Amino acid sequence: MPIRILIADDDVSIRRLLRRLLEERPEWQVCGEASNGQEAVFQADKLKPEVAVLDLAMPCMNGLEAAREISKILPRPFLLLLTVQEVSSQLINEARDAGFQGAVSKGTGAEVVKGIESLLCNQTFFKPGPAKLPAFPSSAAS
Repeated sequence: MPIRILIADDDVSIRRLLRRLLEERPEWQVCGEASNGQEAVFQADKLKPEVAVLDLAMPCMNGLEAAREISKILPRPFLLLLTVQEVSSQLINEARDAGFQGAVSKGTGAEVVKGIESLLCNQTFFKPGPAKLPAFPSSAAS
């Protein structure tokens, strides 16, 4: 049975790219998408994914708030924070407090894949450092 992944990002082009990238792995399946934090919580409750990739800056409820709510719903979700911001030590601490096991910049899709692989092996995946220019479309401002 494939690993079910929820993608939450307010940019539809980012969601499409992530879906294509993640579904290249036959053992992974994107079970749902959300365009804001509230929708991510609803989808997580409905779909029960093993992994949720949440953008930091989303409307209605940001990724940190959504992660806190999802952690109340799911017994042990793997949560990966996705951001265009610098993955600073402060952001890492905030992400950990919200229930994330990893945080990556939108700089490369490869980092998202590595992050999910690490989480699925019960390892954390926080990549501190400056945000790189997005490899995703420049319309991704969150």
